[in-house]
Amino acid sequence: MKQHKKGFVLWLLAIAVLLAAALLAGTNPRTETVQEAMRDAVLHNVNQINFLGIKAVNPGLVSAFAVTAVLLAAALIIRIFAIPRFKLAPGRLQLALEEVVGLFDNMAKGSSPHRYGFMGAYIFAVGSYIFVGTLFELLGLQALTVHGHPITLPAPLSDVNAAIATGTLSYLVILSGGIAQNGLKGVGKTLKEFSLPISMSFRLFGALLSGLLVTELVYYYVTLSFVLPVIVGVLFTLLHAIIQTYVLTMLTSLYYGEVSEPAHEKK
Repeated sequence: MKQHKKGFVLWLLAIAVLLAAALLAGTNPRTETVQEAMRDAVLHNVNQINFLGIKAVNPGLVSAFAVTAVLLAAALIIRIFAIPRFKLAPGRLQLALEEVVGLFDNMAKGSSPHRYGFMGAYIFAVGSYIFVGTLFELLGLQALTVHGHPITLPAPLSDVNAAIATGTLSYLVILSGGIAQNGLKGVGKTLKEFSLPISMSFRLFGALLSGLLVTELVYYYVTLSFVLPVIVGVLFTLLHAIIQTYVLTMLTSLYYGEVSEPAHEKK
């Protein structure tokens, strides 16, 4: 017990020494104001990355390609090496995979009992992308901008273009369910919710962007840039990853179930 207390005290002393040294040393002069940093976090018109020497692109696009590559590689590895070894008595990996797949499959069945096969696969895919893509920013991967300044790669969906693409794709999936089940009547049901892709896109973009801006603001000031960013960054990222994954998948499955419900014939 005494050894644990001594170790804890030593850690506190080390943190205090590092904090004091950093404050005494000061910071490098900023190349941009906090307003410019936060504006660029939204518009991405300054800190762009030269993608493969072809074109300057938003950092979110590089993050999107990285997350997509990771998910595809993970799916390929699981399909080749893990799934053929599944047994009736599941191990830890098999149990975890079955729980995750079952979660989205049950969500699709509960919201769209008439047509849920494709919906279960879609919300699993989009939910995985949102969750992993949101956690991606915790890695703190660095890249160089076209001006030679280092920048941390953000979450892909903190770019408004990615959020709009995700919302629009979900809306098209909902529309496809209505057409497959009810034909032109399904189109009419879906078009009634014309504001759905806008609301889903900007709900997703606003939630992830708010966490990015708060973390950026905390990191900007030296008096706040110790210990606090770890708490703020991890807390915001984890909450957004869980909440936004649940919200978008739930909304998509609910509206899909509504428009794909069979039209009852009049007696």
